Amino acid sequence: MLRRAACFCFLFACMFATVANAQERRPSHCFAIAQTDPGIAFIQNASWSEPVKDEFSVRLSYIDHSMYLIQTAGGLNAVTDYTGFTGAAPLIPDVVTMNNAHDSHWTMFPEPEIKHVLEGWKQDGEPADYYLDLGEMLVRNVTTDIRARFEGGTRIKDNNSIFVFEVAGLCIGHLGHLHHEPTDMQYAALGRLDVVMAAVDGGLTVDTPTMIRIIKRLRSSVVLPMHWFSRYSLDAFLDGVSDDFAIVRTGKSSLELSLRDLPSRPTVMVLEPRFLNPSD
Repeated sequence: MLRRAACFCFLFACMFATVANAQERRPSHCFAIAQTDPGIAFIQNASWSEPVKDEFSVRLSYIDHSMYLIQTAGGLNAVTDYTGFTGAAPLIPDVVTMNNAHDSHWTMFPEPEIKHVLEGWKQDGEPADYYLDLGEMLVRNVTTDIRARFEGGTRIKDNNSIFVFEVAGLCIGHLGHLHHEPTDMQYAALGRLDVVMAAVDGGLTVDTPTMIRIIKRLRSSVVLPMHWFSRYSLDAFLDGVSDDFAIVRTGKSSLELSLRDLPSRPTVMVLEPRFLNPSD
């Protein structure tokens, strides 16, 4: 944890560094700069299969369940909670992250062509510890505990991961199959998340009041709900945060964001899950 804290401080100190080209990562400061009002102006109609045109933007596409596709202007593709199937389109991501709470969050057989497969659970008895610098994107993790499946709800320490993607000057966090509220130390290790993907199923991860408390503490500029099995659990979450967050039902599966156009009021942006299709 100390190593992660040191790395975080180093990244913060580098926030004023100059980026030479689109293939280099714009340093993330893990602190949102909000300059515009929330609204559907953030939704771009570009297909997931088109290049991200703005070098300081990132495209986020909700595929299914807890799977999001994160795409950069330089052509990097990352998929969260990868199950091995993203749709009919022949996409081989550059990096995938996985958690093993359930088989709907990982696969035993990721394609061998995937260069970076990041398993969020313990490795040889030790907590997963990633700091993967891909130039344009940095991927790191913060471990959390997970409920044991067959041991009466006891927790296994450090057997789940929250993954953080630092790209285009943004800090994007994927909470994964979170089973408890993060500790103060875990919140500190995450840093300020400009964008957070949060499970809102109402109980398989954490219950709705706990997730609302987590989201309010993170105070991210953009919250992307995931892992909802019915409109009931999604609407319960939206109702619970509506006093503090703007709510935008995009009707889309993708959006493009940049640091310069994050909403001035924290906003929940509801994306509709859609598997990747060649014709999109």
